[in-house]
Amino acid sequence: MLSHLHITNLGVIDDAILELGPGFTAVTGETGAGKTMIVTGLGLLLGGKAGSRLIRHGAERAVVEGRLEGDAALAARLDELGGADDDGEVILTRVLTPSRSRAQAGGVQVPVASLSELVGERVTIHGQSEQLRLGTSERQREVLDAFAGPDFAALADGFRTDFAQLRAWTAERAALVGEAQARARELAMLEFGLTEIEKVDPQPGEDEALRVEARRLQAVDDLRAAARDALVALAGDDESFDDQPHVLGLLGAARKALSTTADSDEQVPSLLTRLEEAGYVLNDVAGELASYLAGLDADPLRLEWIAGRQAELQGLTRKYGDTVDDVLAWAQRSAGDVTRLGGSDDRVQELDGLIETMDASLRERAGTMTRLRTKAASELSSRVERELAALALPRARLSFELTPLPDLTAHGADQVSLLFSANPGSEPAPLAQVASGGELSRVRLGLEVVLAAGSDGHTFIFDEVDAGVGGSVALEIGRRLAALAEHAQVIVVTHLAQVAAFADRQFVVAKSGDGQVTTSGISEVVDEARVDELARMMAGLDGSAASRAHAQELLRTASRR
Repeated sequence: MLSHLHITNLGVIDDAILELGPGFTAVTGETGAGKTMIVTGLGLLLGGKAGSRLIRHGAERAVVEGRLEGDAALAARLDELGGADDDGEVILTRVLTPSRSRAQAGGVQVPVASLSELVGERVTIHGQSEQLRLGTSERQREVLDAFAGPDFAALADGFRTDFAQLRAWTAERAALVGEAQARARELAMLEFGLTEIEKVDPQPGEDEALRVEARRLQAVDDLRAAARDALVALAGDDESFDDQPHVLGLLGAARKALSTTADSDEQVPSLLTRLEEAGYVLNDVAGELASYLAGLDADPLRLEWIAGRQAELQGLTRKYGDTVDDVLAWAQRSAGDVTRLGGSDDRVQELDGLIETMDASLRERAGTMTRLRTKAASELSSRVERELAALALPRARLSFELTPLPDLTAHGADQVSLLFSANPGSEPAPLAQVASGGELSRVRLGLEVVLAAGSDGHTFIFDEVDAGVGGSVALEIGRRLAALAEHAQVIVVTHLAQVAAFADRQFVVAKSGDGQVTTSGISEVVDEARVDELARMMAGLDGSAASRAHAQELLRTASRR
């Protein structure tokens, strides 16, 4: 239930506050005073579309704030958004500026769409657009389904979920079949590449290893000369008969020279030890140089083989990657793609089975939905006809026609049409084609009264529900709105005194102007002030004794409802 509404700078409304309560609240006022802005403001709190044109002329922004009684589900959803309630109530705010629209719930900024999610199941607005929607098959199906009960709702929810899955499988199968040729070409290309790579059989890092080995073989003569010169400088040349000095020989001479004085100074043995260690190291290096030199043999055949192998590897790296490691990574990925592409036909067969099974299940459940709708249609039609009789349409007939659709939809297999006849002499026909504006208003109200039987705590907002009617019919509309208010909170914007008289509370939107700018404010009217307002609504004159007497009679009639 909405308990509070505060509107600032919205349309012609400068600043207005409505303290709302349970039951039936009527909002009245002269034409152009801004009554519709009340509904517009409530619509903004429900996430309705906004525009800078709604901001009052000369103002920088418009603000609508409302308080909604919370419950466990609302509190949980609000907590997910990071907000919190205020003494059991949720504060909703919508702020409009020329450049943007912002929404808040529970003290935190939220997406505008979240307002609809939070409030949509608790507050329903019915304006002229909703009256037009009632003429559509989609809305007529929604009305019937809403009456069909919780078992139907659970069945319909599951049906929609599985129908979406069926659509996804069907789309996947169509994509697989439609892309069969492209997949075949891709598969052939991948298989060719993998065969080519398998034939060459590259090894990780092989291209770099071959590059190093080829460089060594190509420089073998230079490497041998350098190694021999280093070995001769280190250990001398056994094949040479000259006495060229070498490092090991000089080191031996140094040891011999020091050894003659080893007993003369305690530092000399330490130096001799270090020279001996150096000799060990140099002998090791000389041995390794000799082994290295012995292994430096020219191998023209090996060099030729390396060149051929490098050409094979380059044939792969030109196509599949910059290096052999890149080629191997491509092969690994492509092997997975081959498995996936090769399994597409298997997936098509799998999807065929899934689609067939799901389609059969959905058709069976669609049949159950049709039976439940048929049963609900009969009961709903009877109840609404009784409401229409109370709304001065005693001979009206209303029925829901269910026509089988050629294909399943997300809502089953039924085309729902609401047929209406106001008089026994005419056959029922589609509601939008045969109902007048006043009849359409009464049908909509009758439906709401019936559907609201299980909607305790819900808020219904009606804008011009009495359009196109008057006199005794307006009285009956007021009476039915009062009946609806026994189960739910009802807020009605009306221009008919016969409707407003049945309200538990009445607010008047009054306008004032300075000759250029018009502003509107809202105030509650009680006792004599309410009689004056009802009189004005009937006669268009203030203070008329006859209109006041009529207004008092209206209030007495309404009190006997």
